[in-house]
Amino acid sequence: MSQRTQVYWLVGLLAVLAFVVYYYYGGHSSVPGMPSGVLAANSKFEPLDVQEPALRLDELARLQKLEPSTSHRNIFVAAPPPPPPPTAEQAEAQRPFTGPKPPPPPPPVQVPAEFFGYASHAASGKRVAFFTAGDDVLVVPEGDRFLNNYRLVHIGSESAEVEEISSGRHATVPMVLPPDQGAGNQ
Repeated sequence: MSQRTQVYWLVGLLAVLAFVVYYYYGGHSSVPGMPSGVLAANSKFEPLDVQEPALRLDELARLQKLEPSTSHRNIFVAAPPPPPPPTAEQAEAQRPFTGPKPPPPPPPVQVPAEFFGYASHAASGKRVAFFTAGDDVLVVPEGDRFLNNYRLVHIGSESAEVEEISSGRHATVPMVLPPDQGAGNQ
């Protein structure tokens, strides 16, 4: 189709549109086949005949005495409703304690010795642990006291369990491996 033909078609369609708009919405008050004025959806509608509409105060009082619903929910929000407000007892139970703070826990037990090994007696099977305290080497059997304030409770393969005698608190002393003496000579 040529451009001239397309223009003719466009002008013709615009003319038909103008005629249709003028015919239905224009100044015609009497269009054949169309009633004038406002159209009602149901022409058989009759309003109710209420002689004396009065407010029923007895029903209103009965509804006010009912317990109000605790969940007022917005139907246009998809989120769940908020939880109900806490009662006075729940609020009292949730109130933080404002008294004096408890004292901090005691620091962990620090044993002033290093556990560096253990040995077992072949005949009895009892174990002894080897500790170093400064330049001193201590040989301590299980259950004995050392350094005047500590008792060796148990000797494990990688640690020793020690009890502080004055407080009864326990500590685990890991085994310390000596530095490799032969590595520097190669």
